Amino acid sequence: MSAEHTRTQERLRHHFEVERELAQKMRQSTRSGRTELFKTLYNELFERVPDHPRLTRRDTPESSRRKVLSQLRLIQPYLKKDTVFLEFAPGDCRLASAVAKEVQKVVGVDISDQRSSEDSSPDNLDLIVYDGYELAVPKASTDVVFSYQFLEHLHPDDIDPHFLLARRVLKDGGVYVLDSPHRFSGPHDISRHFGNELQCFHFQEWTYREMRNLLKRNGFSKTYAYRFGTPVTNPALNWLHDLIETMVGILPTSLRQKISSRLFPSVTIAAIA
Repeated sequence: MSAEHTRTQERLRHHFEVERELAQKMRQSTRSGRTELFKTLYNELFERVPDHPRLTRRDTPESSRRKVLSQLRLIQPYLKKDTVFLEFAPGDCRLASAVAKEVQKVVGVDISDQRSSEDSSPDNLDLIVYDGYELAVPKASTDVVFSYQFLEHLHPDDIDPHFLLARRVLKDGGVYVLDSPHRFSGPHDISRHFGNELQCFHFQEWTYREMRNLLKRNGFSKTYAYRFGTPVTNPALNWLHDLIETMVGILPTSLRQKISSRLFPSVTIAAIA
């Protein structure tokens, strides 16, 4: 049973109220202000919500292994021995460490070092702690960029700059593989217990069509939807996928959420630079 299902309605409401308050600070912030907020906001959340699932969830070695393998499956088609791989928000870096065994170099990019002292990092893995904006990685130096459940946490004003940054570090023909919660099956944060609008630390959630348009606007020439963990490169199948999504989108909210939780739990895309 998940940590959320063991909490009372009162504790869920407390979590919601605190996170909504902090999220409002982020929504109203300037770019320079967000650099400072990044350093403190989540710490404040965890201090005020000690039963937050991020704190109470304890991954067993087996569950951690399954998580790494499921993410590794998404990027496996693009990994080679000479690949330079960059992951945004790698967290504990366990995926990055697994990828390091298969490629030339791995770069993790995060706003803090969250690695466990018990875990050792491979020699070909570098972790860069940055301010969320300025990244000291050479232009066109990376073959594969990856982010998992990360984009939804970015301020709306930071989405285009993030994709432009990813495009800058990618070589021509390089790929950005991303996974983010799907809007039709959401909200996916604590907001879901108190309505159908995003009010907390998920600032945006997207459909496949919306994400494709966003990527193309920022210099990615082709986008492939994932189905069953594999990128679909056939243009006709991608078109059919988006058509089905559009049809689901016109359904009443409760039915759309129910169907989408099976068809579209997340937006998983490979975007070619």
